[in-house]
Amino acid sequence: MSKKMPLYCPSCTLPLEVTSLECTDCATRVNGKFPLPLLVSLPQEDQTFIIEFVKRSGSLKEMAKHLGLSYPSVRNKLDEIIQKINALETGQK
Repeated sequence: MSKKMPLYCPSCTLPLEVTSLECTDCATRVNGKFPLPLLVSLPQEDQTFIIEFVKRSGSLKEMAKHLGLSYPSVRNKLDEIIQKINALETGQK
């Protein structure tokens, strides 16, 4: 089971930021404040959908075939993800 990266502070619920990055090979460390990419804030299922959608050149028809779902079901899923992205961009959780 892989660990899930926390996105919000467990104490005050404000968004967390990355403050350190480290090379796994040479152990070079970079410190600072780095905001998390917007897509990281989406649930893993939505991230996977986006990756598969891009790999299929943005074709809803190909996504429907890949997922074994109807075209309208895939369109609805994409619309839900778009709504989540819009909410994240406007600062809503």
